[in-house]
Amino acid sequence: MASKDKILPKQGQRNVLITSALPYVNNVPHLGNIVGSVLSADVFSRYNKARGRPTLYVCGTDEYGTATETKALEEKVTPEELCRKYNRIHADVYEWFEIGFDIFGRTPTRQHTEISQDVFTKLYRNGFLEEKWTEQPYCESHNRFLADRFIEGTCPTCGYEDARGDQCDKCGVLLDDPLDLIKPRCKVDGATPVRRRTKHTFLLLGKLQPRIEEFTKLSTEKGAWSKNGRIITESWLKKGLKDRGITRDLSWGVPVPLPEYENKVLYVWFEACIGYPSITANYTPEWKQWWHNPDEVKLYQFLGKDNVPFHSVIFPGCQMGSGDNWTMLHHLSATEYLNYENGKFSKSRGVGVFGNNAKDTGVPPDVWRYYLMKNRPETGDTQFEWQAFIDGNNSELLAKLGNFVNRIIKLVNSPKAYNGTIPDAFSASNLPDTFTTPLSEITDLLIQYLAEMEAVRLRSGILLAMKIAEAGNGLIQSHRLDNALIANHPNLAAAVTGTVLNLIYLCSAVFEPYLPATCASIREQLAVPFLQIPSEEEIAGAGGWKPTYLKAGHRIGKASYLFTKIDDSKAGYWREMYGGNQEERRKKEEEAAKIAAKKAASKAKAKEKKAAKKDGAGKKEADGDGDGKAVKGEEAATVDGEVGAPRDEGEVRIEEGEAMNEVLDGVAQVTLPKS
Repeated sequence: MASKDKILPKQGQRNVLITSALPYVNNVPHLGNIVGSVLSADVFSRYNKARGRPTLYVCGTDEYGTATETKALEEKVTPEELCRKYNRIHADVYEWFEIGFDIFGRTPTRQHTEISQDVFTKLYRNGFLEEKWTEQPYCESHNRFLADRFIEGTCPTCGYEDARGDQCDKCGVLLDDPLDLIKPRCKVDGATPVRRRTKHTFLLLGKLQPRIEEFTKLSTEKGAWSKNGRIITESWLKKGLKDRGITRDLSWGVPVPLPEYENKVLYVWFEACIGYPSITANYTPEWKQWWHNPDEVKLYQFLGKDNVPFHSVIFPGCQMGSGDNWTMLHHLSATEYLNYENGKFSKSRGVGVFGNNAKDTGVPPDVWRYYLMKNRPETGDTQFEWQAFIDGNNSELLAKLGNFVNRIIKLVNSPKAYNGTIPDAFSASNLPDTFTTPLSEITDLLIQYLAEMEAVRLRSGILLAMKIAEAGNGLIQSHRLDNALIANHPNLAAAVTGTVLNLIYLCSAVFEPYLPATCASIREQLAVPFLQIPSEEEIAGAGGWKPTYLKAGHRIGKASYLFTKIDDSKAGYWREMYGGNQEERRKKEEEAAKIAAKKAASKAKAKEKKAAKKDGAGKKEADGDGDGKAVKGEEAATVDGEVGAPRDEGEVRIEEGEAMNEVLDGVAQVTLPKS
């Protein structure tokens, strides 16, 4: 893409710059990582783009630091090889979840080194860095200083024998000194580390504190930060900011641009946040239009609460200390923790549901996006539970949104009704009095939706979007829209039909940030282009929301399923399948794959026997070769909405040793009974 085609700010418009915390490349991201930053940022990015605002969404993998070297040692590869592997894994997971980055980059780039060293040099020149001698753990066996994570030992608090030098994973205690461990040992060779003096550079945060306090006071008020972001930042400032070392005795990182620092690199949490502008610089050479343009650009940052101080204190401090005219944080959106079935996710320990597991279930990305955003931990910790996940699909997406869209599209396409065309009798300016209250309710819901989305209360946003869909269901039910109404009260039936089709079009806009694939399907079924989310001014100018998008005579497309029912029995299966650590999961997958292979072989033999007895047509019927159309008898059921279709058993495959037959079994396209 040429530079002129890149997304750039436009003078006089509301320009929105969005970042999600750079995921660290030490494992596959789990659901908590996904909802906590990248998915939340994606929803807000899609919302702003659907409002017609110049919006840039930036993310990438954070690849430098101790954890990378440690993981590379475990996998017996170089840090470069490890990072290439996990950057691709992360990118694939996010692509499957339909995360719409404008750029998904990396930190080991020339631009990142140049910008990081430039900020460091300016801080040094402006008197905000100071060199100090410290004592650090050193391994005399392989002649190397050891970062915290390269040391293991017995926890002095709980006695856990495999505690790390920075913290104990069993009791959670944080260690100020890794040599406080009982019987500390080098993770590389098991030798006992000793203390040795080394010189490092410190960021003088105490000297920057008055400016940081002034910035945070103004930004939290104007940008309406999330409550936890404000509290964590205020706590840091109240305790007084301490000088922090920003160089490390490592080989994998940005070289320190000072003499006598040849074997040292910049600390990952000094340069990681600089990854946002450096990744933007890889996107466009005109990156400063986004990052050195505070009067025209608003910066929104999405992250988990454990990353708050680095974004609210350290990075802003470095920006101000450099003396450059940076675009600085406007709104900080920090999530609490998403837990797993009353336990905890752990990316480093491999516990919980990971992004690739979501794909393996056979459940579409939009269902995951819906459930995660509905349970986004905005104000407190939330739980991922398999049964609630299934209920969210069956009782909400399918029963409320899916059936609402499907029943009206099918009705309009019926030759007994309108044969695919909005009736001529429909006019948005001549609606019955009985529509006044429903349209007023829809207007109120839409105004609330806009307010919640502007305030980055994304969980409320999706709940309000669903209420708008429910209002459409209510309009159909209160007027009893069916063939009898069309025959006996054609004008009223036309008013309901036209209004509801316009409301479905509105749903394609308000659900777009959350369910992009679903909304694309809705637009295809309506035979319409992308619809921007209406503004507050447009709604007020029209005297409330009015069904004016689609006119009489508009021909719609064919109906298709938006969602399919998930069998309740899958809850226990998935809970068992994905409840253990990665090693246990691998064994379970291998066992399940063997069982699935036997089932597949058995089915193949059964099909061969049937094929020998029947002709081609009979074989097709016996095999359940589904073509997506409704079938007769007990094979399908229609209840005012989506039509079930038999699952084509032949489409289930075993891929890469994973038990796809077992995982997909139960995710069949059937109809949820009307509640």
